Amino acid sequence: MRLDNSTYEYIKEEVADLFIRYDVKCIPINGFELATKMGIVPIPYSSLSPKKLVVAQNISPDGFYMEPGDGREYIYYNDQVGYERCNMTILHEIGHAVLGHTEDTDSEIAEAEAAFFAKYAAAPPPLVHKLQPDCPEEIADTFCISFEASWHAWNYYSNWKRFHYAYGRFTAYEEKLNKLYGITA
Repeated sequence: MRLDNSTYEYIKEEVADLFIRYDVKCIPINGFELATKMGIVPIPYSSLSPKKLVVAQNISPDGFYMEPGDGREYIYYNDQVGYERCNMTILHEIGHAVLGHTEDTDSEIAEAEAAFFAKYAAAPPPLVHKLQPDCPEEIADTFCISFEASWHAWNYYSNWKRFHYAYGRFTAYEEKLNKLYGITA
């Protein structure tokens, strides 16, 4: 699903502000660390009882965000799929939390927003630009994302770079990311 441009810009600003608020300066971006800094408890499916595991897998085979109403927040995630996918799931679920998605939010829109949030958070173009990659594999290795995700990041970065050079400068949120990561333009 394609979101409108203002939504994409809003999500990118949210990611940049989140990284600043929680002092996220390491590459690769670690969703587990970010969730913990945010006070969200990551819970692997492997730690669940067989009965709770069935319930969790029925909710989602990958993972889900839960705020049970007691002031605590949790991300349940399938830890049998490899680090890269687990990390993307955690970032995706953080996206739901940060973007304020509730059961009343249109699920198709919420999923598209959270997917973009995770994609942008895992490999923001200004940080990819610092790397100056020659191929998607370099993005995969540096940002610890899957090969498939690195192709998406590569294509997104290539489009971003064309726009960036045409526009001639970074956006305000990109400048914030550059400053946080010590990137001089």
